[in-house]
Amino acid sequence: MTFLVVRVRSDINVRHDIKKTMHSLNLTKVNHAVLVPNRPEILGMLAKAKDYITWGEPSKETIESLIRERGKMVGDVSITDNLIKDSTDYKSIEAFADALFNGGAEVKSVPNMKRVFRLHPPRGSKGWGGIKRSFVTGGALGNRGEAINSLVERML
Repeated sequence: MTFLVVRVRSDINVRHDIKKTMHSLNLTKVNHAVLVPNRPEILGMLAKAKDYITWGEPSKETIESLIRERGKMVGDVSITDNLIKDSTDYKSIEAFADALFNGGAEVKSVPNMKRVFRLHPPRGSKGWGGIKRSFVTGGALGNRGEAINSLVERML
């Protein structure tokens, strides 16, 4: 299984260890997203930076649309089925997204693919819903579970 992590808040006046954790997750700017594997060390990093990020378990369709619409190779070349087919063992973006969803692959499986997906701020009247409160209390921070799909849909 894979987590989709989105940075919500800036790192101004943030403790150094939390800032370093977010940089280790490749979350250097607000509205950047990464796909990370479900491993104990990653869960610890998510727990440490929980007041600045949101995450959840994306669906296979969300992963596929994220790669199709926002995935880039080095040189800002958009990712296509042919690029995936030529540089990996996967036949299409759909097959690669399925492998990511099941935990059989990581984003770094595709050579020269940028690990960060640059997203728009959330569209709609709700926006983030408050960047200083947890998701449980109606804000934007912390673990969202399946609700990450609707957030990313509004950000694509």
